[in-house]
Amino acid sequence: MSDNSQIAALESRLNDLEKRLTVREDELDIRKLQHLYGYLIDKCMYNETVDLFTDDGEVRFFGGVWKGKEGVRRLYVERFQKRFTYGNNGPIDGFLLDHPQLQDIINIQPDGVTALGRARSMMQAGRHKDYEGDAPHLKARQWWEGGIYENTYKKVDGVWRMHILNYMPIWHADFESGWANTPHEYVPFPKVTYPEDPTGPDELITDHWLWPTHKLNAFHMKHPVTGEEMVAQRWQGDIDRENARG
Repeated sequence: MSDNSQIAALESRLNDLEKRLTVREDELDIRKLQHLYGYLIDKCMYNETVDLFTDDGEVRFFGGVWKGKEGVRRLYVERFQKRFTYGNNGPIDGFLLDHPQLQDIINIQPDGVTALGRARSMMQAGRHKDYEGDAPHLKARQWWEGGIYENTYKKVDGVWRMHILNYMPIWHADFESGWANTPHEYVPFPKVTYPEDPTGPDELITDHWLWPTHKLNAFHMKHPVTGEEMVAQRWQGDIDRENARG
């Protein structure tokens, strides 16, 4: 092999290594971003949470879609902050809302500025009996929640940000009675959009469900070994039961 060929081969290998390193660094940056989101939500730091998003970002949550930075702020600041912490941007005594971020799988897309990710949250939440408020949602209670993220991230000016936070709560349970006794639609889905509901979503999602209904949240990626789409079968007994309920 000539010197020129050896140099060309080394340059090609170096370029390949640089691309692979960039992908790994991007994956780590997105993982940090997702984990930071969990920490901020834990402590009800909603202003900082909004700052994680792109200007044209959106949140898909509990059967609704909040669009753009204004919609994201409407959800986290106008809805969550006022509902959970009396408008305080930070934790308050007696209110627990832990959001561990688990099992994250990040896939950088070929354009290098878009990424897709799947992760899980396993939440412990509640309000202490000595810190009740007057409204029903401010009464003492303790509950569990498990959900799946299927998110889209964008790199803007060299910094990864949330672009679409797509969080699907899967199950809830009161601490005392457990998930075997969870009532249907434990948390009511939004029924009214903005501006009729001042903190409501811009549009509603029709295909939503909660435990004890149990379906697959679609994967953004294909099976890494077979290359096939990962599609779960829906048991006919569940379909019949669903149809019978109307």
